[in-house]
Amino acid sequence: MTGPADRLGRADLHVHTLASDGTHAVTEILAHVARNELLDVIAISDHDRIDAALAARHMAEDRGYPFEVVVAEEVSTRGGHLLALWIERPLPPFKSLRWTIEAIHDQGGLAVPAHPITPFIMCAQPGDLRRLLLDDNVAVHPDALETFNPTELGKYRHDAVIRFADEHGLAHLGNSDSHVKTAVARGWTTFPGHTAADLRAAIAARTTESHGHFHGPFDELGIYGRQLRKYARGWQATVGGRVRGDGTGRDLGYPGGRQRPATFDRELARSLHAQGREHDR
Repeated sequence: MTGPADRLGRADLHVHTLASDGTHAVTEILAHVARNELLDVIAISDHDRIDAALAARHMAEDRGYPFEVVVAEEVSTRGGHLLALWIERPLPPFKSLRWTIEAIHDQGGLAVPAHPITPFIMCAQPGDLRRLLLDDNVAVHPDALETFNPTELGKYRHDAVIRFADEHGLAHLGNSDSHVKTAVARGWTTFPGHTAADLRAAIAARTTESHGHFHGPFDELGIYGRQLRKYARGWQATVGGRVRGDGTGRDLGYPGGRQRPATFDRELARSLHAQGREHDR
């Protein structure tokens, strides 16, 4: 028989929370991953912000979860969505793809186009990627491609993305692009080792492999419904906080995330966890 130490590591580097367009709190996502022993490495990669990712890393460390959290951001660039992995400061949106990749590398992070090569405004296009990869400035080269994404966007050009990555010697990453906790690890990456450092080394060595299961035809409709309900609750909470003048707003999914300005409260997180009151944020 083989045990956990004998298998390849597993990672999902594209997970959304309440802080952006996800529908579950950081606390719920982390508990779900730990309870189901899904992954060795997870990245919280909300749209154009990293506050929930930083909170998730602290909570995973404090609770001794058996996986590591990578701080990440899905940056909206003028050339499509871009995963910024292993960063410590948020990247500004709506810059060029070239500028953003270089800015990620300036932080020591890795840049990975999300759901690429689909003819849609949110997706990096093959011509733009080729120009970057041929540029003499290696700081503007992407580090890998998201070669598996279970959404309709990912399904549409899945084979083309794999061919492009192989033709240009880019590491393959499989991710869930999850907006509900039950979709985490629907797409995943395998790599030699089990730590975040092992994963990063595997990306550099191009020894990662992407895997996953595409959503069914009606799965995403259910997710959209959850998102609409979440937006309605958020709007009500934001308006209510302004009317009451109590310095609160929509729930960002971590302790301190209802306050304005939102600031992760590590001591509150520890206290709530000790009392088994994870949802009292």
